[in-house]
Amino acid sequence: MTSIDSLYQHYLKHPGISTDTRTISPGCLFFALKGENFDANQFAEKAINDGAAYVIIDNPDYQLDERYLLVPDVLTALQQLATYHRAQLNIPVIGLTGSNGKTTTKELINAVLSEKYRTFATKGNLNNHIGVPLSILSIQKDIEIAIIEMGANHQKEIEFLCSIAQPTHGLITNVGMAHLDGFGGFEGVKKGKAELYAYLKLHDGFAFVCHDSQHLLEMSETAALHKIIYYGTESNNSVWGKLLKTDPFIEISWSDNTGDHQTGLNLTGAYNFENILAAICIGQFFEVNPVQINKGLSGYIPKNNRSQISKTAHNTVVCDFYNANPSSMSAALKNIALLNAAHKTVIIGDMFELGTESAEQHDLIAQEAALLDLDTVILIGKQFYTLKDELDALFFNSPAEAKEFLAINPIKDHLVLLKGSRGMALEQLLPLL
Repeated sequence: MTSIDSLYQHYLKHPGISTDTRTISPGCLFFALKGENFDANQFAEKAINDGAAYVIIDNPDYQLDERYLLVPDVLTALQQLATYHRAQLNIPVIGLTGSNGKTTTKELINAVLSEKYRTFATKGNLNNHIGVPLSILSIQKDIEIAIIEMGANHQKEIEFLCSIAQPTHGLITNVGMAHLDGFGGFEGVKKGKAELYAYLKLHDGFAFVCHDSQHLLEMSETAALHKIIYYGTESNNSVWGKLLKTDPFIEISWSDNTGDHQTGLNLTGAYNFENILAAICIGQFFEVNPVQINKGLSGYIPKNNRSQISKTAHNTVVCDFYNANPSSMSAALKNIALLNAAHKTVIIGDMFELGTESAEQHDLIAQEAALLDLDTVILIGKQFYTLKDELDALFFNSPAEAKEFLAINPIKDHLVLLKGSRGMALEQLLPLL
């Protein structure tokens, strides 16, 4: 069996990591992970033939020569290797979690800190038990600060990811109605996210806390954190600010001990205000000057269909269909109500992982949408479809049905909100808008 010490020596010589034979780079290490429907041990030889220096396997039947490194379990080896590598890094690591806004906040923090430091930030949303190890193993020796996003859908997951990422600083963006099924309700969400605070308390780390959030204040007080840096709307915080404009892009004013400042962003959604303040607060803590902070914020261009405005041939579309839960859906609806447009349409899809609260939460969101001053409300998915006889809206069982309707009944000259859970794949509607 290959030890983690020995595996780390291979990693130092071959720092490229792959878990997918479609993305093999010459000289990389290929980790043959197993899933419910696949066993990458079967592709070990292909990985070698495609240029991998070594493959890490846990089935001796596929060990053909010394390039096939056998371990008891490939996933565990990947996680242990990342933990080992993290222990060699003497840099600040900012751990980031929350129900909504994790990825956008991570990108904003990176935009600010990269004005002064060589930074690493989680790519995309590689934030789970596989993504976090891959992120840690992507941190090269010249990096000065790392921002690691951590996602979870059940308790003890953040605790485990913290054991790998070992954050020295941390931020919970918010707690909301997300992954209720796995967490066992909203109180379970709070408990699960607070595992980051518990880790920081145990390791004498710093927490950045939104002073305007009663939930986060309660969670930080329960954790009895020693080192807290607050941000919010009141002047008793390290950084405080005010939302000046949201139509369609955000403009804010903010203040700290250096004075008063103002900046605009290429980002929509009043719900992003606290995320922006968090990035400013972290930048200020790491001594990024106000000019650099504003430059980082104003230069940030949202992508990955999160709070992203797209001008199509016929409409202005708020692309926010990467994911959804009741909290983020309600925030998106409130934001569309604030935006100025002669005609508005919302197209929203089912929200997943809500467990026993799913029917109630879909009903509440549908009613909220119906009460807004909108030209059209389009609700897509099996859960929303159960409400078709109760509300004045257009209902479709699937995006495919909605596509057929939109092809015959095109929407033109509207401001359109397009939002739903990732599994709804609402991006397929964008070409028709």
